[in-house]
Amino acid sequence: MAAVNEVILIYLEDTPISFARVENILPDAKKDWYHIKLLLLQIPLQVVTWTLKDDYINGQEFHMNGKKMKLETVESPVEDLPLSKPDNSSDQNTKKNTDSGKKEPAKIISFSDLKKNHEPESG
Repeated sequence: MAAVNEVILIYLEDTPISFARVENILPDAKKDWYHIKLLLLQIPLQVVTWTLKDDYINGQEFHMNGKKMKLETVESPVEDLPLSKPDNSSDQNTKKNTDSGKKEPAKIISFSDLKKNHEPESG
């Protein structure tokens, strides 16, 4: 079953239409039915609460207003991290600077200064 804070994909007639984050799942008075509160991740953001069977929350197709619907839990893609860094000259230069004890100060970029520099001149 989808859990609170998980991202789901909502299908309408076999077409994905929106992502949503599960905000809350509360049991209904009817057995195996739940109130699922969703934050629709679209513009503008919208919060909806649907009353669904647990099977529907688990991905089984259902109908809403005569249209076929389905919820699918979104799995975050696995990021392949390299086990070791490739040996290239820029890495070697960085190592030399670090090894020699010379530390260069980090560069801080001010967004307001950046904006001022990129605004068109009025004249």
